[in-house]
Amino acid sequence: MVANETERLRPMLAETRRRLLLDLISRQGFATLDELVKSLGVSESTVRRDLETLDLTGAIKRTHGGAVFQGELRALPALEDRVTSAAVEKQAIGKLAASLFEEGDTVLLDGGTTTLEVARSLMGRSLQVVTNSLPIAQLLASSPTIDLILIGGYVYPRTGVALGPLAIATMQGLRVRKAVLGAGGIVAEGIYNSNMLLVETERQMMTCGQEVIIVADHTKFGRLALARLCGLEEVQHLVVDSDLGDEDRAMIEQAGVTIHLASMAAENAEGRASGPLRSDGLRKDA
Repeated sequence: MVANETERLRPMLAETRRRLLLDLISRQGFATLDELVKSLGVSESTVRRDLETLDLTGAIKRTHGGAVFQGELRALPALEDRVTSAAVEKQAIGKLAASLFEEGDTVLLDGGTTTLEVARSLMGRSLQVVTNSLPIAQLLASSPTIDLILIGGYVYPRTGVALGPLAIATMQGLRVRKAVLGAGGIVAEGIYNSNMLLVETERQMMTCGQEVIIVADHTKFGRLALARLCGLEEVQHLVVDSDLGDEDRAMIEQAGVTIHLASMAAENAEGRASGPLRSDGLRKDA
């Protein structure tokens, strides 16, 4: 047997295999389990174990049927600054918000770090997603099951989000089942964000949705921002982490908004806990 044939048949070292897996996933943004098995020529169980290891390092995030690269969206300075803020809460919120969508739904996703976590939880789902966020579009474009529509307009350079008259005009003819928006501040007077051009664009997003879902961690409550987006009564759902205070919860419920509480204990346990909380405080699987 010649030397190169011996090398070909030699079992691939785990470190080398994982480096190749990471390279494949990073180049595509998302890769299915079948793609990775075929590319490396190893067993499915081997790839699953390697993905578990890479997931623990934070390099990738396992999804149903594949894996998402976690490092591809750090080039935008505003995202870089905000991505570590309430990171566990945002991941839990993203998972719970994604669970509100039915297969085949058309969903509009606003830009932002919390909506980005919603997008991560959509990988492998069969959905039509409309977004004005370049980072979200970059992430979802690699998913073969997602029908992606990107809204154009002036791209705000710090966050990669399309805003302004062109984005608004594009959305005027659109209707979606659910519009998912972030928030910079939530008080009794309503929901606020820090960019006036963003708020104008988000108001149009709200008119597109049969249901409006706000995703925000508990630190946004009691905080004002520059421009008022809407009153609390104009929103149907709020997805927030379970650290939401009792007074803030009462304020939201009084406005008639359905609250969905995301359990951070479940997020920290990587799914080993009982799952996210419902709006009544019970586990979803209770």
